[in-house]
Amino acid sequence: MQSVKKAASIALSVVMWIIILVAALYAFTTLATREDGSVSDIAGFTPLAVQSDSMAPTFNKGDLIVIKKCDTSKLEVGDIVTFHTIIDNEYALNTHRIAAIDEVNGMRSFTTKGDNNDVADTHIISDGDIVGKYVFALPQMGKVMDFLSSSMGFLIVIVLPMLLFFIYQVYHLIVVGMNLKRAMAEEDRLAAAAAIVDAEGKGDTTVTADNAAEQLAQAEAKLEEARRLKAEAEAAMSATKQEGTDGE
Repeated sequence: MQSVKKAASIALSVVMWIIILVAALYAFTTLATREDGSVSDIAGFTPLAVQSDSMAPTFNKGDLIVIKKCDTSKLEVGDIVTFHTIIDNEYALNTHRIAAIDEVNGMRSFTTKGDNNDVADTHIISDGDIVGKYVFALPQMGKVMDFLSSSMGFLIVIVLPMLLFFIYQVYHLIVVGMNLKRAMAEEDRLAAAAAIVDAEGKGDTTVTADNAAEQLAQAEAKLEEARRLKAEAEAAMSATKQEGTDGE
């Protein structure tokens, strides 16, 4: 039973840590990306939530794509890249396929187009605009990522599990403390019992609860015997005085 509880406790801790770490990873990446346009990465990889169907059916709105930093000099027509651009007069990231590459005086420029779009993108991008190259997609996981990056998602998936985990750890410490206190009390009791046994074995005169009662009973018996002897002595003295009076 004890081993089952221990295994359950370990499993719970592992699951909670996984949830917290994964949620924090996704939330940190999306929040950092949206805050100032910079793109965070881990070992060169960055997860991004797809916000439109411009690349369908390669990947769709709500999917999660993973991009990786790349050497832009090795990019070719047909590669899918994520790049900085302007969408609806706002600074944003976009992920489209390279439709054409032009080079003028050693400077390369890229024309991109969404697989689901009829025309190419109006903004021509350069090497410095490219963030990374598309690696793979996870269907519908972008919705999860968007939720995690929201205030409600951050509260439910990160703050709440961390709070529950903290409460669990406090409860665990209290239980451990109570068990330790109980074990120490039991050790003290056993030590006291061992000391009594050891004292009795060595003929120690230390008074214990058992021999204290015995000594009290012996003392009462001796007191009763003294009272009896005193009564007999007083009776004998009285008889002697009476005999002396009769002789006169």
